[in-house]
Amino acid sequence: MDRKWWTLVVVCAATFMLLLDVTIVIVALPVIQRELHASFSDVQWVIDAYALTLASLLLTAGSLADRYGRRFLFVIGLVIFTLGSLLCGFAQSPLMLTLSRSAQGIGGAILFATSLALLAQSFRGKERGIAFGVWGAITGIAVALGPILGGVITSGISWRGIFLVNIPVGVVAIAITLWKVDESKTPHASSPDWTGFIVLTIGLVALVYGLIRASEDGWGDSGVWICLALAAVSVVVFVVAEHRIARPMFDLSLFRTPTFSGGLIVAFTMNGSLFAMLLYLVLYLQDDLGFSALATGARLLVLSGGTLVSATAAGRLSSHMPIRWLIGPGLALVGVGLLLMSGIAGTTTWTHLVIGFIIAGVGSGMVNPPLASTAVGVVTPERSGMASGVNATFRQIGIAVGIALYGTIFSSALQNKLNGSLAFLHLSPADMNAIVTNIKEGYGSRVIHSVPAAARGQVIGALRSSFAGSLNDLLVVSGVMALVGALAALVLIRQKDFVSMSEPGHAG
Repeated sequence: MDRKWWTLVVVCAATFMLLLDVTIVIVALPVIQRELHASFSDVQWVIDAYALTLASLLLTAGSLADRYGRRFLFVIGLVIFTLGSLLCGFAQSPLMLTLSRSAQGIGGAILFATSLALLAQSFRGKERGIAFGVWGAITGIAVALGPILGGVITSGISWRGIFLVNIPVGVVAIAITLWKVDESKTPHASSPDWTGFIVLTIGLVALVYGLIRASEDGWGDSGVWICLALAAVSVVVFVVAEHRIARPMFDLSLFRTPTFSGGLIVAFTMNGSLFAMLLYLVLYLQDDLGFSALATGARLLVLSGGTLVSATAAGRLSSHMPIRWLIGPGLALVGVGLLLMSGIAGTTTWTHLVIGFIIAGVGSGMVNPPLASTAVGVVTPERSGMASGVNATFRQIGIAVGIALYGTIFSSALQNKLNGSLAFLHLSPADMNAIVTNIKEGYGSRVIHSVPAAARGQVIGALRSSFAGSLNDLLVVSGVMALVGALAALVLIRQKDFVSMSEPGHAG
């Protein structure tokens, strides 16, 4: 087989691992939480540690690949991701798992930054279209299979298996890359923007840490406001630094192009709405409704199946119609689907979510394929790497911030609703806080068995209605976020901004 097809094989294998690792982990989180005795904030960090390191390093990894070699960095990314997966599989504490997920994020950032560049250097003309089509199909399959594979491995083997399954794939991919993939680098590549990288990382970590801390300690905690202030200062410093550097990691002048800005808003709101909500939907299905990881994964197939089907159609339609009429309506469907999922009550079954799952899944499939072109299509080819990297960075920021923000809203809503529904028990504030903590950490049974037998039926009803009501708040917030993104897409994404399609006086 020709070397370029081996390149396609290893790039697709790496991409499959990266995307699978997002959805496969979410289904296993309630089990991980119980077995590692993790707090609610620990659960959020398992996802956010991966997303934050990926978002922080993605643009810098692209610069390093241009300078030192794309195959060289790709192998480093595979090694780091594989070792991170191994450490995740053997994690003995929430902290170890979070740090290991950060290692996965570092490796993932390098792989994301180099994968498409390796394909672009290996394929030309019609073959390039075939290669990118195969890569796109693999991404769709990975997202669709994640929930059910996570459920099968977690229920049939162990949650550790969802990480350890990456080891043989990573080892084989490393061997093939060293043996069959050609090296390439950019002559006279610029040095990485280390100042931008450091400031961006500090700002993102401070923002997410502040939001997660607010879910634990409340908005009155001084540490929360210190973190948010540090995040705000970091944004200002980042903007100033990027303006002063000759070759910044993020050319802020791109914001002058409405379509580029619209694409970033869509990337943030798409991942910050539906994909961030997956964590809380999984917690609802497992902790409140009592489904196993496998049963949860099977039910999420309704969502991911809709995504896969509509993504295939959207990929074909994107070359025949203005993409804002795919992205805008698609994100609007995501918002409508999330809003339709709300209205959950203590006696509601999972079938209440089905219509919303289908609509939101179809909507997300309409958004994802054409979204990538909003970043690379409005810049010249030499800036396409940075543009696509920025778009991918905003996707990761969206999921990290969304999970942290929803955690804060969920904790506050759950506290308020339980204060009302359990008022008949006349509990002290300390006892009430203990109940809220147990519910968030998946130990509702402890609460039920701690009250007199005569009151347990009433307590069970109160716990389920409070959990459901808190989830309703998140569904409304995330649905509105998606609708705002849809409006931004329709207003800002314009066909005339695309470099390859630019025509005087034409607007899409």
